[in-house]
Amino acid sequence: MSAPHFKATDAELAAQVGSANRSSRDLQRISLEGGGLLAFREYGDANGAPVIFCHGWPSSCTMAELTDDAAREVGARIISPDRPGISASSLHRERTLLDWPPLVRQLADHLGLGEFRMLGISGGAPYVFATAYAMPERVRAIAVVSGAPPIVDLADHLGLLPLYRWMLALHRRNPKLLRLCFRIARPLASVRMSVKIARSLLRFLQPCDREALRDVAAFNACFESQRRAWRGGAEGVMLDAQIYAQPWGFRLEDVDLPVRLWHGKMDRTFSYRVAEEVEKRLPNVKARYVENAGHYSLPIRNMREILIDLLAA
Repeated sequence: MSAPHFKATDAELAAQVGSANRSSRDLQRISLEGGGLLAFREYGDANGAPVIFCHGWPSSCTMAELTDDAAREVGARIISPDRPGISASSLHRERTLLDWPPLVRQLADHLGLGEFRMLGISGGAPYVFATAYAMPERVRAIAVVSGAPPIVDLADHLGLLPLYRWMLALHRRNPKLLRLCFRIARPLASVRMSVKIARSLLRFLQPCDREALRDVAAFNACFESQRRAWRGGAEGVMLDAQIYAQPWGFRLEDVDLPVRLWHGKMDRTFSYRVAEEVEKRLPNVKARYVENAGHYSLPIRNMREILIDLLAA
């Protein structure tokens, strides 16, 4: 496992660690072994069953606002960290997917958690699977919603969003140009105007997703969290994207704790056919494919049921 290389700004951020009077939604940070900081927020029931949330891409820890109301209702404590280089977490330039579970372990130890469950939406899926693989003694069950598959294992990429297919092709053929595209995108994606632009683009989504995102809270959870992702710089978002184009470092067949797999049959980001391939490889899985649900509408409209199912696993 590669040694972390963190930004020089950590000393400035460290002064903010450990504030005693934060509300659960306020940003918190922990110091990591070997240097650097991991930022996180909490949602839901502060006394509920702990669930560590893994946000999508490009996104950040505030995406977990999608869970807040449902988590309060069902008694779930949602702990949502920013990944390295995303928003307020320190950059780790050479990380792999399997560098993530040790950070989760440190976060869980800091919060005094023994066992916990995990929930990953979209690009959070690989991180949930990796933690389940690496920490089966502490992860009780996981839920994967609209999840990204192991892309390098796919026979073809036809089940992926065209934008992702284009990024994968550019990653193979001209990675310098792809990095330049990220740097150009950052000033536009990180300003508040980007949220207004995103709202204007809703008309291009399929009806089920468009209608679900008319809810202001859901829209903000999805798109404001994307804007925040770029606060740490384009490099963090770019390195996070590169993880998806690499081998995960383990087999899905070796994730043998309970998995709850949720996928919309109208998902255009990752086709439900791709999710079916993931399901076939998991030894202990319960899958639910939801009619008339897309990539966004599935977690927005079904979060309460998703959490109830996860807590029962």
